Amino acid sequence: MRITKSRAARAITAAVAVALIATGCSSDRDSDNKSDGKKDTFVFAGAGDPGSLDPSLASDGETFRVTRQAFEALLEHESGGSELVGGLAEKWSSNDEGTVWTFDLRKNVKFHDGEALNAEAVCANYDHWFNWTGTYQSSAVSYYWQTIMGGFAKNEDKETPEANYKSCTAKDESTAVIEVKEPSANLPGGFSLNALAIHSPKAIEEYKKQDASAKGDAITYPKYSQEAGTVAGTGPYKLTKWNKGNKEVSLERFDDYWGEKAKIKNLVFRTIDTEEGRRQALQAGDIDGYDLVAPADVKTLEDQGYVVPTRGVFNLFYVGMSQEANPALKKKEVRQAIAHSIDRENLVKTQLPEGGKVADQFMPDTIEGYSKDVKQYAYDTGEAKKLLKKAGQEKLKVDFCYPTEVTRPYMPAPQDLFELMKDDLEKSGITVTPKAMKWAPDYLDATESGSCDLHMLGWTGDFNDGFNFIGTWFSGYDKQWGFKDKKVFDAVNAGSKLGNHDERIAAYKNANEVVMEYLPGVPVSSSPPAIAFGKNVNPPNVSPLTQEVFSEASFK
Repeated sequence: MRITKSRAARAITAAVAVALIATGCSSDRDSDNKSDGKKDTFVFAGAGDPGSLDPSLASDGETFRVTRQAFEALLEHESGGSELVGGLAEKWSSNDEGTVWTFDLRKNVKFHDGEALNAEAVCANYDHWFNWTGTYQSSAVSYYWQTIMGGFAKNEDKETPEANYKSCTAKDESTAVIEVKEPSANLPGGFSLNALAIHSPKAIEEYKKQDASAKGDAITYPKYSQEAGTVAGTGPYKLTKWNKGNKEVSLERFDDYWGEKAKIKNLVFRTIDTEEGRRQALQAGDIDGYDLVAPADVKTLEDQGYVVPTRGVFNLFYVGMSQEANPALKKKEVRQAIAHSIDRENLVKTQLPEGGKVADQFMPDTIEGYSKDVKQYAYDTGEAKKLLKKAGQEKLKVDFCYPTEVTRPYMPAPQDLFELMKDDLEKSGITVTPKAMKWAPDYLDATESGSCDLHMLGWTGDFNDGFNFIGTWFSGYDKQWGFKDKKVFDAVNAGSKLGNHDERIAAYKNANEVVMEYLPGVPVSSSPPAIAFGKNVNPPNVSPLTQEVFSEASFK
């Protein structure tokens, strides 16, 4: 998320700009203190604005951080972990083929608008997404539906994948049955995505009255998704206001929540786009927590008494190569030379938080399917020069794109990382032309379209399945990489439809070995991003998936 999903992220950010509504400058959040002196508002700072208050239209982590507090999916992940547990479904099962999924729903669950959760409500959601038309079929808008379920009832673009979703049936009031045409490695994990969280059927009827629209690459999202009056989920908090002028989204405890009630009445998410700004706001007492702590700030904050837990490793940072942007990259020896040129150990040691690891494949070692038998590309400037000579590219020139105005869980300081890699490449005789671009939409547009020779990106996993990593990049042709190789694509897809667990893991391991033999890019590192909280805060369990549930938080 993850955003690490460049295709959707680019358009979402553009949409926010298009849909920006002028608002007043005063804060909408309640006073931090009640009359009895107890603090009842928790303010958390993220690095970027959400793109939508309807999670089904989103693909980025900043949006899901907000919407996850208000919307729940059929399945969820255990608090602070990556194992699937029941969400709105207490129990779930599938047939042997993995094509029929049965969900036994929780009883006495209400939506924020008073509607009741039942099997018909679940099916209303899945059928709503399946029948999207127009701009909703854009991969920028329906990224996760297409990733998990394929296309739509009537695809309007030949590039849209064929639908794998078949039907949803309300077997009885508390039993929903979802059928797909073919088994998929994205299930059951996909049922846990906040993008597939369940909305009130009454709200869905209102959603249908509004359209998204597109002008070029810019998406204008429906009005309901840009304000808090219509959307309705089942979560422990309900959305109350989005003050875009103040860069704040406000939520209030939902007192009819089916589970454990939120410990703090009001929750506010505020955007502060710099690491320094977030740290200073915490130290000044203006916020109660923030994400993406600079590695250099962790010890300082801990020494000052702040709570700074570190998430588990569940991400990957990489250098991408576009063979269409620079034909020299079509030569394997050139790609290998670039890999041998980058001192990944130094990057991890100097730029990443404690616990960071050098990556040797496009999957962290915490994921089943990680292989210990991939081809290795150790830092070796001499070997890089030999490979360039062999390829006839001793005077190789590359444009190297890097983003500005952004911090990502896998990429804490983009410019610093870029400068170190630029120096490494130049030691091998490669001439590097820097291309700095604003993260959104410029950088994401450029990387998605494959216009950068080299670029830096990454991914935080959505759920614990290897295909969620390697399948994201290498299941077929992608402009970001600009290559077509049947052996790679077949190897990556081989495990995606295997129902047997051991066979699927073996297929993922083989896929990792095939990918690293081909070497479409350079996996650099995996790291555990830190998150900070005030001295007076009992924080929620931190999640390797960055899926914190803030109803768990309380003040000491």
